[in-house]
Parts: sequence; structure tokens; C-alpha cells
Amino acid sequence: MGILWSIIIGILAGAIAGWLMKGSGFGIIINLIVGLVGSVLGGWIYGLLGFSTSSILGTLLMSVIGAVVLLWIVSFISKRMK
Repeated sequence: MGILWSIIIGILAGAIAGWLMKGSGFGIIINLIVGLVGSVLGGWIYGLLGFSTSSILGTLLMSVIGAVVLLWIVSFISKRMK
């Protein structure tokens, strides 16, 4: 059941981050990838700052923050490459 929740939270985090950064999502597969990678990145950022999560909403917030940071980094790099 933990993997199922991770996938659901990853999809939601990717969709929310896509909406925050561009105004729309990227499709379910890309949202899943962005959300899952964002969750790992968010966990790393939370660890650096000394924060931890113990609820689904806290994990979702951490994943969204990580996904937004990931999208910002990708956007920054793509602008520099042009």
C-alpha cells in the first residue's frame, strides 16, 4: 500500500507543481515522474533544513516543494541552453 500512496502523492505533487509553475499539468506520466523525483528532492531539502513529515499532507507539501524546485531548475537550465 505504501507504493500506491507514493504514486498517488507523486501524481498530485507533479500536477500541483505544474499548475504552480506553468498554469497546467504535463500529463499523468510526466506528472508522476516530476512528482516522484520532486518527492526525493523535497525529502533531501527537508533533511538539510532539519524538517520531517509524519502525515500524508506533509508528504504532499514536501513533494510539491521538491517538484517546484525541480521544475525551476529545469526551466533555468533550458533558458541557459538557448
